[in-house]
Amino acid sequence: MRQVIPAAGNGATIDERRMADIYERVKTPYKYGIVLAGSAEEMIDCPNVFRHHDRWYMIYIAFDGRGYETRLAESEDLLNWTPKGPILQRSGSGWDAEQAAAGLALIDYRWQGEWRLQKHADRYWLSYLGGALPGYETPPLSIGMAASQTPTKATQWKRTPDHPVLTPSQPDSRDWERDTLFKSHILYDPQQTLGFPFVMFYNARQLGPQVERIGMAVSQDLRHWQRYGVDPVIDHGPKPGICGDPQVVRIDDLWVMFYFGAFWQPNAFDTFACSYDLVHWTDWNGPHLIEPSEPWDATYAHKPWLVTHEGIVYHFYCAVGDQGRVIALATSKKLR
Repeated sequence: MRQVIPAAGNGATIDERRMADIYERVKTPYKYGIVLAGSAEEMIDCPNVFRHHDRWYMIYIAFDGRGYETRLAESEDLLNWTPKGPILQRSGSGWDAEQAAAGLALIDYRWQGEWRLQKHADRYWLSYLGGALPGYETPPLSIGMAASQTPTKATQWKRTPDHPVLTPSQPDSRDWERDTLFKSHILYDPQQTLGFPFVMFYNARQLGPQVERIGMAVSQDLRHWQRYGVDPVIDHGPKPGICGDPQVVRIDDLWVMFYFGAFWQPNAFDTFACSYDLVHWTDWNGPHLIEPSEPWDATYAHKPWLVTHEGIVYHFYCAVGDQGRVIALATSKKLR
């Protein structure tokens, strides 16, 4: 039976001045507006952006009333996006028959890097939440992997392996993740800070009260995963609420995790935490990076993905308001 790996690390807290410095470098106070929408019958969600050659690409998920699929869009300037089509559709049978909602794996995590995807075993990789039942995030949901050699084409990625790598019912599942597993983000850490080259962060929900927390798993090969640590790394329970959709980047000597919060404070919003060791995280307690303020994000402004390019921070997020569920953009400099 697989065992949970005990958490290591130095546990150092980042001081308030350093946290404030990170905020100043990542804040995005200027809302550009909606950059991508689905059809009238769809909700779209969870933008993940990367660069390949001289263009930008976004994977995102769409819900058509029955389940999730993952799609691709393309842009020359990070502002104008053209949908290209699906890259991970529902399988129609098995554990992911009705849900296939993916996130990027192994992107260049350097804040001043190039935002390009890295290969493992000569392929590019996604992790995705999958489920057998129709409906909006109907539990149980588990996490699987998919790979491709052509990440910029609207062709189907191959499930590799063809079964989930993490499920809420596995014997080593921790108390806070036994209902369902949600969005995941996989980091390639060449320094093997935790003794493994691949580190997965994901949010999960416990049985009973509707609380979601962010935890970790590690792997040597992307196909076999072990849970890391008994406790979640981001936790704003026990009252109902969500911490979810982590994205981890490196700014100087700090790891910075962007994530969204909902309901443990008013509304849904994007914020961040910082760490020296990937295990112990210090939450930012200042202004949110994004929160509702416009008619088109008045209900929710959440689910972050941030990139920097030519001195500008681009903060993509899911906006819910008078235009339905769409993908919007905020920036560090006013663009219009």
